[in-house]
Amino acid sequence: MRVVVTGATGNIGTSTIRALAADPDVTAITGLARREPGPGLDLGDGGKVAWAEADVTDSDLVPLMRGADAVVHLAWLFQPTHRPAVTWDANVVGSARVFEAAAEAGVPALVYSSSVGAYSPGPKDRAVDESWPTHGWPGAAYSREKAYVERLLDLFEANRPGCRVVRIRPGFIFERQSASEQRRLFAGPLLPGRLARPDLIPAVPDLPRLRLQALHSADAGEAFRLAVTGEARGAFNIAADPVLDPAELAGILGARTVRVPARGVRAALAAAWTLHLVPASPGLFDLALEVPIMDVARARGELGWRPRHTAREAIEEFLEGLRAGAGRDTPPLSPGTGGPGRVREFATGIGRRP
Repeated sequence: MRVVVTGATGNIGTSTIRALAADPDVTAITGLARREPGPGLDLGDGGKVAWAEADVTDSDLVPLMRGADAVVHLAWLFQPTHRPAVTWDANVVGSARVFEAAAEAGVPALVYSSSVGAYSPGPKDRAVDESWPTHGWPGAAYSREKAYVERLLDLFEANRPGCRVVRIRPGFIFERQSASEQRRLFAGPLLPGRLARPDLIPAVPDLPRLRLQALHSADAGEAFRLAVTGEARGAFNIAADPVLDPAELAGILGARTVRVPARGVRAALAAAWTLHLVPASPGLFDLALEVPIMDVARARGELGWRPRHTAREAIEEFLEGLRAGAGRDTPPLSPGTGGPGRVREFATGIGRRP
């Protein structure tokens, strides 16, 4: 089996390639990325992986996909949040180009990384299954784009009934090696990683709807492997226990919870984003409070997926990586991507340019 993976050098991409490479039924993997990884990247692939530079917005993808048994579409641009037309072009138009190329190349299976962020606002006191509406949260570009791509897939499935389509909808994904990238994308250059020590974080905001689901990147990669090599179709929620609420987060950090109004937290974040002090938009904060809690029973029953890490372990590993400045030798994950003294991060305008 030959598999093509877009966004192969990112957090989910490297974990997916590692999982696919360990499967004896997968004989060849083509990893597509805008920039190839460095020589220090070791995914234990045993020579199965061939890298190719390709941008989903303008590269000719058909020759790269021709002869593949499956395409895994992971490529996604989170920044710049101040220029949503740029992320729309990469994420929505780019996804449409990936789907069209897969169809033209005659690929029999397409696996797409959707997100909990594609869901419409939902409950925090009970879990919803994959039938919950995927209209997103209109205040966050990330959510609008994920929801729109779901509609593109609806059309793709209707027009290509012979292609097996799988949508994986993960919660928030963490691991040690994702720390540098996620700090750069969401917190920005002004956050010292060493501040992630429990003794330096005395309190966690106690917001009523702050209840999130997370999982380890390796477990996400395993879900994509199962989707590729099995016969499943449709959407699958994936997340690990426990659900992360303020009390759970406070326990991880050895902190206490403090009740604060969500409006005040959002106002502070909005001011910092407007002043280009942080790259994460206030819409992402709203989204975190709006997304529903997902039921993962279908992934367990039909995919046979079982996370090996708890959500707490994923967060603890991420925080350790944040303190250590951990990463991998790929452009998205490398601690050196931000440049010496994080000068390249400042040069992007912190959310103004990718």
